[in-house]
Amino acid sequence: MNRDEAYALLKKNLTNKNLINHSLAVEAVMRRLAEHFNEDVEKWGLAGLLHDIDYDRTKEDPARHSIEGAEILAGLGLPDDIVYAVKVHNSRHGLPRLSLMDKALYATDPLTGLIVAGALIRPEKKLAAIDVPFLLNRFSEKSFARGANRETIKACSETGLSLEDFMELGLEAMQGIAAALKL
Repeated sequence: MNRDEAYALLKKNLTNKNLINHSLAVEAVMRRLAEHFNEDVEKWGLAGLLHDIDYDRTKEDPARHSIEGAEILAGLGLPDDIVYAVKVHNSRHGLPRLSLMDKALYATDPLTGLIVAGALIRPEKKLAAIDVPFLLNRFSEKSFARGANRETIKACSETGLSLEDFMELGLEAMQGIAAALKL
């Protein structure tokens, strides 16, 4: 499956524009991380883009989220490593994160929400208006972006990256697609 086919599949399965933008953000960060780690950029991008493919179907049953997504992707013949990374990004299942891609996707998912929240509290409401020190400061505020699980984001250490470096790569990636995200 190429990127255009994956994006069409995403839009067929997700109706919420914010969730589509979230998927685009996760894709961008995963692609940037793949570059950083000298991994397969296209494969990591697909994992990021499609990680929430089942959300419209499972939003009322979070215990099924990512299981159904993995089933959809496996049924379409996507590589096993993408399918597994999608399955384990939901910590509810308690599955081990084995590959670097698994670990990166797990930590990236909530990071994008933290970054978006950072941009939205600025008067400009733009990604260009924030930087890593700003994000690190907000990261320690429990009331800020409550949905962005801090422990999950800190799991970036499983990839060998510090929180600061992880945020830097993530912010850089999202700033690169700011127009698409309308941020």
